[in-house]
Amino acid sequence: MARGWESKSVEAQQEDAAGRSPSDKPRLTREEASRIREKESLRLSLRNVVEQLGRSQSPQHQKMLERARGDLQRRIEELELEVRPSDQQATS
Repeated sequence: MARGWESKSVEAQQEDAAGRSPSDKPRLTREEASRIREKESLRLSLRNVVEQLGRSQSPQHQKMLERARGDLQRRIEELELEVRPSDQQATS
């Protein structure tokens, strides 16, 4: 009986997926997708640095992590600024 329910669930999921059109999501250019991936990577790195900073006991290590955090935040901000002008051009 469990097998029957499982196959029905899979069948329903396949029908749902087939019913959705690919045009429901906006298409990204390669550059936009690359920027999004880079930004997410930087955010994960920033989160990692912040976690390490919370655990660090060494003042020298903390200083290095603070510099890394500042650099990551700056790079994230730069990527966000790069995206905004293209968004404004698209709406003009």
